[in-house]
Amino acid sequence: MTLNEGLRVRLAAELTLTGSLTAAGDAVAGFLALAPGTEGTVERVDEHLPQSGADVREYERLKSLLDSFGHQMPEGSRRQLQEQVAALEPAWTAFQERKPHVTVRVRLDNGFVLDGTDEALFTSA
Repeated sequence: MTLNEGLRVRLAAELTLTGSLTAAGDAVAGFLALAPGTEGTVERVDEHLPQSGADVREYERLKSLLDSFGHQMPEGSRRQLQEQVAALEPAWTAFQERKPHVTVRVRLDNGFVLDGTDEALFTSA
């Protein structure tokens, strides 16, 4: 499901948050459980693109070189470059198949704000 700003959503599963904070100089530990079905409104959607590794960058560089100048290269050099590109192609294909990771900022009706939360935790209300 794709979430958009302004969409009403509800938690699909119980969400448990633990942590500590400092209030007026005193350390306070806390525990908060939000029940499934807690509703709110999407305020922001952030799409995090997958990071490319060294193999992917090298594939892009060599493929560009082959596409731009391969027809001018001596046969042996072109064949070697084609082999290098073919060897890196599985890494390129895997990178292309990876989907962006989407997080959202949701203001819940009870006043809590969940920021940087995986979109999979929500369904449309």
